[in-house]
Amino acid sequence: MSTPVIVWLRHDLRLRDNPALFYAAQQGPVIPVFIDDTGGSDTAADEWSPGAASRCWLHHSLDSVNQQLEGCLKLFRGDPLKILSQLIEETGADAVFWNRCYTPQAVSRDSQIKRELKSAGINVHSYNGSLLWEPWEISKGDGTPYKVFTPFFRNGCLSAPPPDEPLPRPGLQLVTGKDYANQISLKQLQLLPDHPWYKRISEHWEISEDAAWKRLQQFISERLQNYQKGRDFPSLEATSTLSPYLQWGQISPRQIWYYSQQQANRPGLEDALDTFLKELGWREFSYYQLYHTPGMTRENLNQRFNHFPWRNDPDRCRDWQHGRTGFPVIDAGMRELWQTGYMHNRVRMLAGSFLVKNQLQHWHHGARWFWDTLVDADLASNSASWQWVAGCGTDAAPYFRIFNPVTQGQKFDPDGTYVRRYLPELARLPSRYIHTPWEAPESVLSEAGVILGQTYPHPVLDLKETRREALDAFGQLKEHS
Repeated sequence: MSTPVIVWLRHDLRLRDNPALFYAAQQGPVIPVFIDDTGGSDTAADEWSPGAASRCWLHHSLDSVNQQLEGCLKLFRGDPLKILSQLIEETGADAVFWNRCYTPQAVSRDSQIKRELKSAGINVHSYNGSLLWEPWEISKGDGTPYKVFTPFFRNGCLSAPPPDEPLPRPGLQLVTGKDYANQISLKQLQLLPDHPWYKRISEHWEISEDAAWKRLQQFISERLQNYQKGRDFPSLEATSTLSPYLQWGQISPRQIWYYSQQQANRPGLEDALDTFLKELGWREFSYYQLYHTPGMTRENLNQRFNHFPWRNDPDRCRDWQHGRTGFPVIDAGMRELWQTGYMHNRVRMLAGSFLVKNQLQHWHHGARWFWDTLVDADLASNSASWQWVAGCGTDAAPYFRIFNPVTQGQKFDPDGTYVRRYLPELARLPSRYIHTPWEAPESVLSEAGVILGQTYPHPVLDLKETRREALDAFGQLKEHS
């Protein structure tokens, strides 16, 4: 047998369009490994170790890709450099392959590992398996990074050379029949939380590379034509819901990019396709921002907001987290999140605006909660989205744009289908009052089995008053700056 090579899998748990796996297979027998490096001494890395919902998704992803790899995936926990070095010594491997990660902690870690392995005479090969364009490939004419999405995408990305075409599934020669020092089982990784909450999330999703591919095909063939309008209505199945598969790499953005253009290249779909591809562009922009401003996970990109008078009110945060605000579309979104690990994007914007503008809670609280409860929790997208809705990001929504959950609910869930799905205690209310149960006459509430303050909460705040307070706070911020 020729000398084996190691493929270090991370957020690329698939066989098709996996550059590291594809090129490793051309060099020799492959040893695929996954290393859980959370819980170490690096407090910055540990702060953003996967949340509970992500770890649940990761558990099933590893199980699925291990089956694809004929049971040959090797699992470890600990310091990646030590584990890879020991594995190289045990196996005689002379090369390590991986696809790049782009969080600040991962960039620093991978750079160190590459230096150490190369100094020991080991070949290291890294590839782009997660983005359409590398963050350092796109810049303005003067060489500085873009700050605004539209020119970034239109003038930067779409004017650059097109993304590489997806790679086929490689023919693999896997190293079989051997365990290694410190190798552990999937169960020993202890990715599943003790709380039985995760079981409902697991039942909601089929977590595999094939499932991701089927979801893409179904979206393009059945939903894309109604995507532009339908994507704003949370009761409709109008979006692709591919984000968690992208996050853990069951599918690549290149696969989505090229397949959607090949299959949707017909009259009447041009605008819908452009809107859909722009969403991939927003994902790219989030990674681009994180790469060029690595502090964005904690620091306001618009530093004026360093002086914003956020309030620290744990009770209000808990009301929001648990879907007890008394505003049905907000509460339905938070219940959807708890039950499925997912939330419709329109409702994410509403829930975010409510927390940071009506409740005046720091966007950090929302980012942390979403990080722990979303199956598609992605450090770049999560950080950029919360800065966007808070008004402190680059190319962010203006702070004075405060979403009204009542009018938004009436517009995008007019008959209350979404609210009734996740708030069964309001299911019998007439549509006229589904978004304003506090306005319903007592006789209507009684007939619907609703007792405000008992079966469903009173509103925790006054929308007009809190809007005024938020705008006053922002006005003071402008005066301060």
